[in-house]
Amino acid sequence: MLVIRPLQENDLDDLYAMAQNAGKGLTTLPADRKLLQRKITHARETFNQRCAPEAGLYLFALEDTDKGKTVGISGIQARVGLDEVFYNYRLSVTVNASKGLGVHVRTPTLHLSNDMTDTSEICSLLLSDDYKGGGSGLLLSRCRFMYLDEFRKHFSEKVFAEMRGVSDRDGRSPLWDALGSKFFDMEFSQADMLSGLGNKAFIAELMPKYPIYLPMLPDSARAVIGRVHENTAPALTMLQAEGFNFNGMVDIFDGGPVVEAFVHNIRTVRDSVNRHAMVSRKPIDLNVPASERVMVSNRSFRDFRVTTLPANCIGPDTVKMPPEVAEALNIESGDPVRLAPLKDTKPTAFQYREVH
Repeated sequence: MLVIRPLQENDLDDLYAMAQNAGKGLTTLPADRKLLQRKITHARETFNQRCAPEAGLYLFALEDTDKGKTVGISGIQARVGLDEVFYNYRLSVTVNASKGLGVHVRTPTLHLSNDMTDTSEICSLLLSDDYKGGGSGLLLSRCRFMYLDEFRKHFSEKVFAEMRGVSDRDGRSPLWDALGSKFFDMEFSQADMLSGLGNKAFIAELMPKYPIYLPMLPDSARAVIGRVHENTAPALTMLQAEGFNFNGMVDIFDGGPVVEAFVHNIRTVRDSVNRHAMVSRKPIDLNVPASERVMVSNRSFRDFRVTTLPANCIGPDTVKMPPEVAEALNIESGDPVRLAPLKDTKPTAFQYREVH
């Protein structure tokens, strides 16, 4: 069974192995054991409410309970830019005109911005290659929206995701080679690693504060601005299906797009329903296609857990589940649960949908 739960101390080895296999460019999860350990510790302090709410880092593990192995991770940063300045480039247009000469020129421009400061970020999505397909990635990504909805007071009304930009197999970024390298005098992988380690002061010290006129960059650099890495395309598609849209911001290093949505407009949030658990001793076939499954969460802040059930288990007031699912969620009959579709489905998929 695949179950979402808070990241634990004993997940370090599995997390490190996944980070190593992810390659370069995954800023929030570099293959650095000390950094990953610090993130796990931060997440544990967050779930145990031992840090300020705005400083929270919520990291969720996808566990294969049959193998006792962590096979994925996803997260929510409660707020960005409060302790370290958070930078993006905003795509804009600079207009120069002269009526006397009959000239009117529009020039696409990048402006350094801190506009996402104090906004919640969904981040750190990583899934083992052996578990891609079959709805595992959907569960790993969309469980975060159930948590956001359940505990809205801990997060901003608007959330965003900074998508991994284009780089080659050697980790070289066309935008970095054309722009960043001219000011930082270091390789893209090194700058990306420093940023992931939380050492972002160098960005403020070295990044040009003046607008960057895109026609001055080579075609190879302009072509990747606002585009995602091929490995990140499925994650972007999932977010777009949830209602996230490009907001005109891009990553300052590789030009990856920033997408955002208001929590109340996210599809998983809009389509979620509340029920009470009813543990059934009658056999329930859990092996149904992803399109026929729903996510079910236990609604716990400290021990948030999510797995899937067949959609036909949902009744007007209750949801049936076998004992092994109830055990995985740490719930009993009568406990409240939240449900949401796993995949994009027609409105009739939730036969007993509530009116929010």
